[in-house]
Formats: sequence, structure tokens, C-alpha cells
Amino acid sequence: MTRIYFVGIGTVVNTGAIVIGGLLGYLFQRLLSEKLQQTLMQAIGVAVLFIGISGTLSRMLVIQHDQISTQGIMMATVSLAIGAILGELIDIEAKFDRLGRWLRQRVGQGNDSKFIDGFVSASLTTCVGAMVIIGPLQDALAHDPTMLFTKALLDAVIVAIYTAAFGLGATFCALPVFVVEIAVTFLAVLINEFLTTPMTNGISLVGSMMIFCIGVNLLFPKKIRVANLLPAIVVVVLYAAVWPN
Repeated sequence: MTRIYFVGIGTVVNTGAIVIGGLLGYLFQRLLSEKLQQTLMQAIGVAVLFIGISGTLSRMLVIQHDQISTQGIMMATVSLAIGAILGELIDIEAKFDRLGRWLRQRVGQGNDSKFIDGFVSASLTTCVGAMVIIGPLQDALAHDPTMLFTKALLDAVIVAIYTAAFGLGATFCALPVFVVEIAVTFLAVLINEFLTTPMTNGISLVGSMMIFCIGVNLLFPKKIRVANLLPAIVVVVLYAAVWPN
């Protein structure tokens, strides 16, 4: 039996899983009290924190000769600092907010105060991290969408929980996910000529740190402008190109 495959199938599945998960979460929302929604968001906040911690430690800790050492600290620090400066100059967070407000008006949710929070939080959670880059690369170059299929399952659960707590806005994170992943997929051949192992490790390290920041935002009132840290993903690639070790 011939296997049907087309480049980008991983992105299509990932996007579809987000929409389905979001719609199920929105339907389930009506069964949740406000107190239960708050507790649910705290639970997902803790989970996101540990996802970020585990991803960070997996790239930062190295075991050599039965001793634990660290790597990538300077790379992460420089990348996040420069990325924060660039992000603040561009003010990516404000652009996410404007897009969220526009979507809120387009879908008739003008009175939904949680729409923007849900859209921004869910977008950052599903768009930040190595999987959103490496998954499309594997899909395009190795014809292996397994990583994106795995990400689809994770995103469906995460977005369902976000939607149950914040409302319909979280479901619209499917738009930036689709744009980012399909762009990486169709530019993968060009990117592959320059993307090295230190670069992908740097993407994973910095991305995991930003996921940790998202968890902090979900648990505590003081907000970290995570969207304005996104340029750090580009900075870390350039850093790894200059100082690969």
C-alpha cells in the first residue's frame, strides 16, 4: 500500500489539532466554575514551568566523567539580553495585543476581556521552542512529520485548557502556529545549509527558558513580556554561528 505524503502535512495536522482542542475546551468551559478555571490555570502554569525547566536543563547540564557541569549559560544570557532590546524596540508584545484585539472584534467577542490574554498566552506557548523549528525541518527535509504529530497532541491539550480558562481567543493561536511552521517548512532547504547542531541546541535552550517565563506569567501577577524576547531565537542562532562551542 502506497503511503500518501506531502510536505507540510505535519503543520496541517498540528494546526487542525489546535482548532479541535480549542473548540472542545470552549465547549467544556461552560461546565467549569470561575474558581475551577482559576485552579486549572494554576495547574497548567505549573506544568508549563516544568516543561520549560526540563527543556532548559536538558541542554544546559552535561555529565562528563561522572561529574555534572553546565554549558550555554553565556550564550543564553547574551541572546536573551540582545533579543529583549530588539523586541522592545520592535514592541512585538504590542503587535500581538493589536492582533488579538482585531481578532476579538472580527469574531464578535468585543466584550470578552480574556480574549487577548488567551490568544497571546496560547500563541507564545505553542510558537516558542525548538519543536516549532526542528519539527518543520524534519518534515520538509527527511519527510518525517513525527515531531510535529507529537507537538500536535501536546498543543491540542494545552490549547483546550487555555480555551477553557480564557475563552475562544486561545483557539486563534492556530494562525501564528500555521504561519511560523509553514514558513520554516518551505524555507527548510535554504535553512538546512546553515543550521548546525549548536544552533538547534541554542534554539532549544533559549526557547525552553521563554516557556518557563510563560509559566511564571500564568502563576504570578507581574508579567514578563515574553513576546518581546522572541528575537532571542534569531540572536542565539547567530551567536552559535560565531561561537559554536
